[in-house]
Amino acid sequence: MESMLCSVSGMQNKENKTQLKNALRKIDGVNQVGVNLVSGTIQVDYNNPASENVIKSCIEDSGFKIVYE
Repeated sequence: MESMLCSVSGMQNKENKTQLKNALRKIDGVNQVGVNLVSGTIQVDYNNPASENVIKSCIEDSGFKIVYE
C-alpha cells in the first residue's frame, strides 16, 4: 500500500472536509482518507489503480489547491 501526504489550501470547515473525503473515496484503489483541518493536510492510503496524479487531480478538481513547498 502506498501513502501520500500533502498540504491543501482552501479547506475551511467540516463541509469542505466531508466534500473532499467523499470525492477521494470514489477513486478506485483508495483505502483510507485522513483530513486534518487544523494543519491543512490530507493523507491518502491507496493501492493500484489509484495513483498520486489521480489523487492530486481529484483534490484540485474539488476546488482545493495543493500547496507545494
